[in-house]
Amino acid sequence: MNNDEIVRVLHTQLDQKRYEHTLRVRDTALELAKRFDINQADAERAALLHDYAKCRPKEELYRWIIEERLPKDLLAYHHELWHGPVGSLLVQKELGITNQAVIDAICYHTTGRPYMNDIDMVVFVADYIEPARDFPGLEDVRDMAQKDLVHAAWMVAHKTNMYLLGKKVTLYPDSIHTYNELTNRLKQGDVF
Repeated sequence: MNNDEIVRVLHTQLDQKRYEHTLRVRDTALELAKRFDINQADAERAALLHDYAKCRPKEELYRWIIEERLPKDLLAYHHELWHGPVGSLLVQKELGITNQAVIDAICYHTTGRPYMNDIDMVVFVADYIEPARDFPGLEDVRDMAQKDLVHAAWMVAHKTNMYLLGKKVTLYPDSIHTYNELTNRLKQGDVF
């Protein structure tokens, strides 16, 4: 399946707002991939498919988690986290996607994961900084994304975790582990 076909499928899978967001994330991911000399084809494909399951009903996401033996701990956290892991499964089942870098980037685009690879970080950051987003502190992340992808990913993890803590909700373990691993990575590089 080529990317034009994927775009046509996405137009039927996503509502208009989510579809437009997806195209902006794709464009942002391509900019990041070019800037940091990362595989553009994988970055584009992962960005296009990152929200593949976002508009599916919560009950369907729940069913996939149970039936396909996805991590059950997801069910203890807000359902907004479910679309990444379920989407990574569905792009394999429904679209025949086999590229593990693309599958993983879809799976972890909301929480991150320790030791993210370049494609993971590109989608993680692109989803956060795409041009239609607007909230306090975003410009700092966009500026950092021009210079240092790892530091930008750390900023996304930090700001997301702080936002969720401010809402007094639980943090998914991958989100905490992502923040910790990126903090350690930056400390080793004497960034902090």
